[in-house]
Amino acid sequence: MTRTLILGARGMLGRELAAQFPGALGLDLPDLDIRDEGAVRAVFAAERPALVLNAAADTRVDLAESDAAHLAVNDIAVGTLARACKSGGITLGHVSTDYVFPGRGTRPWREDDPVDPVNAYGRGKLGGERRFLESGVKGFVVRTSWLFGAYGPNFVDTILKQAEAGNSELKVVADQEGRATYAPDLARAIRLLFEKGASGFVHFANAGGTTWYTFAREALRLAGFEEVVVRPCTTADFPRPARRPAYSVLDTALYERTVGEKPRPFVEALADYLAVRAAKQAPVASTPAS
Repeated sequence: MTRTLILGARGMLGRELAAQFPGALGLDLPDLDIRDEGAVRAVFAAERPALVLNAAADTRVDLAESDAAHLAVNDIAVGTLARACKSGGITLGHVSTDYVFPGRGTRPWREDDPVDPVNAYGRGKLGGERRFLESGVKGFVVRTSWLFGAYGPNFVDTILKQAEAGNSELKVVADQEGRATYAPDLARAIRLLFEKGASGFVHFANAGGTTWYTFAREALRLAGFEEVVVRPCTTADFPRPARRPAYSVLDTALYERTVGEKPRPFVEALADYLAVRAAKQAPVASTPAS
């Protein structure tokens, strides 16, 4: 069995990767700080992995506009990992983002389309991609988008918490289009790409383009909150420190050719997530005292 090391192991994706790679060693802060090159090389030398999966990232998109600290993880550390993997003959799987694209497209973004991020977070992640390439390391970069899952804050949870709190009307942005991605499906895709010997850039997201507005309506419908009114609004109605790309739909044709299957529809994955979420919220039955 391939000795696998998962970085960012306590995050939303890292936890799902652990399920796809049984027996993998998972590390996160404070066990390992990937910004520390000496520590990274020491762990690699001690553990001697054949595969490193980097799910570590600073995803605070708005904060990145005013605080360059995100570059240490999203950009510089990727180079550190790539060089260490290159020198040790280790395969590296790294996760990037749709935010490397400018968002002015009219067709889904392919792996070889020009990149031009509209915000600091995207520029940082693009820097990490370039360091990966410059290192010459063996491996692949998976770009993904609009991630949701059971082990971290995400858009679906935010919307449902508002409904659960009694809000009967919500405004949701309707002029940003992308593809949602369920964390367990992404983790499985990463495993399949590794098994197929993928290299270079590959896009993965669940099937079906959507807007945040449509995504919210589907989540509420499936969760039984049909009475909640969702009103579409524009990005300008909710100004944020970081610009968001208006169109960041990823083309997954290369992934489909590589692994021989299509991603399942996001609505199907969303239903699975809602079932998991409901189970986590269900009260635990108490045992009667004897």
